[in-house]
Amino acid sequence: MAKKNQEDRIIASNRKARHDFEILDTFEAGMVLTGTEVKSLREGKASLVDGFGQFYRNELFIENCYIPEYLNGSWTNHTARRRRKLLLHRAELLKIERKISEAGLTIVPLKIYFKSGRVKIEIGVARGKREYDKRQTLREQQDNREALRAMRERNRGQA
Repeated sequence: MAKKNQEDRIIASNRKARHDFEILDTFEAGMVLTGTEVKSLREGKASLVDGFGQFYRNELFIENCYIPEYLNGSWTNHTARRRRKLLLHRAELLKIERKISEAGLTIVPLKIYFKSGRVKIEIGVARGKREYDKRQTLREQQDNREALRAMRERNRGQA
C-alpha cells in the first residue's frame, strides 16, 4: 500500500493557469517521453507555467513545459522545452479540437502526475480571464475564507 501512494503522486501543478484562465473542461492524457525525462520527473522537477497545447497534423502536442535535463544523463539527455506528444483517444481529440475552434479558447496544462507508474498530464480547455474577473475571484475566495474563519470561531465559543 505504501508503494501505491508513492506511485500516485503529483509532480507539478500549474496554479497560475487556474488564476489566469477559466477552466471549461479537463482531460487526462498520457505523454510520450524519453527515459531521461521520466527520471527527471521522478526527482520531482518540472514546471508547467508557460505551457500550452497545440494541434499538428491531427495530433495534440504540449509545448513549452519545462522538464530539466537529468543530471546523470549522458549524450542521451533530452532538451528541456521540447514539444511532447499527448496520447488521447480519437473522440477526445475531436472534442478538444471542436472546442478550441471557438474564439478565445486554448489548451493549458494543469498538472503532471504519476498514475500506476505512468506519467499522466491533466489538460484543460480554457478561456482567458480579464483583470477584473481575476480580482473578483480573489475577492470571493477571501470572503469565503473570512466566513469560514468566523464560523470556526463561533463554534469554538459554543463548545
